[in-house]
Amino acid sequence: MQVYLPAIVGHLPSEIVRSFRAFLEFCYIARRNVITTTSLRELKDALRRFHEYRAIFLSSGVRDGLLLPRQHSMVHYSQLIRLFGAPNGLCSSITESKHIKAIKEPWRRSNRYEALRQMAVTNQRLDKLAAARVDFTARRMLDGTILSSMVQPVGV
Repeated sequence: MQVYLPAIVGHLPSEIVRSFRAFLEFCYIARRNVITTTSLRELKDALRRFHEYRAIFLSSGVRDGLLLPRQHSMVHYSQLIRLFGAPNGLCSSITESKHIKAIKEPWRRSNRYEALRQMAVTNQRLDKLAAARVDFTARRMLDGTILSSMVQPVGV
């Protein structure tokens, strides 16, 4: 917050600066390693202020709607932190990388005709190849081959 806010103060309307400040406060609180009851109150307050101040994006015409999944997920943070503990910097981009592997790449491989079926088959084949590699590695069938020196793909 020390870097970003001073860079935009005076260049943007104060309501936009306030919305960014509330959003950054929310993010910094949510990323703490230890979250107390006081921290949860601060988190809820930052979220309340963010939702209050973000209306400037509608009234100024920057956006015509504010139904963004990542913003909506912020509503659930407090309850999820109470249930599961501090997320310790967990980022929603993890799900984006999984989405790319499971949806975007198979879509690009398809010929767009009955793409969903083709995408399912592609994912099924990739899963089988990954499982086979794990099995072959466990049986030491890849020792001494070029495949034994290759880095294993992430998520396998």
